[in-house]
Amino acid sequence: MVPKSKGKISNKVLTKGEKEDIKLKPANALKVRHILCEKYSKATEAVEKLKQGAKFDAVAREYSEDKARSGGDLGWKPRGSLTRVFEDAAYALQPSTVDKPIYTFPPVKSSFGYHIIMVEARR
Repeated sequence: MVPKSKGKISNKVLTKGEKEDIKLKPANALKVRHILCEKYSKATEAVEKLKQGAKFDAVAREYSEDKARSGGDLGWKPRGSLTRVFEDAAYALQPSTVDKPIYTFPPVKSSFGYHIIMVEARR
């Protein structure tokens, strides 16, 4: 059975207490990457690779099933340009790098499939 995801954020780098202390600066656009999988099981395989220390862009090239296969890079996305559940999850993330990504877990479910999202920058 696939667990329902409401865009809850899990972070492999920071502890729960540390995450609660982080104040994100306001942003109107995000430089975002994602891994999109049609099936939840494939998305969890991708997460396992990330947990083992693989780079986010390499995992995206291997697992993502959309046009963002070039490392999962979606570029700069202004507020309001993404699906609601994707955007809510992305704006809640702390910026990180592909080498040490902070990403959504469990994957965020949208009408397109399951997204593992990371944010590289905010502006």
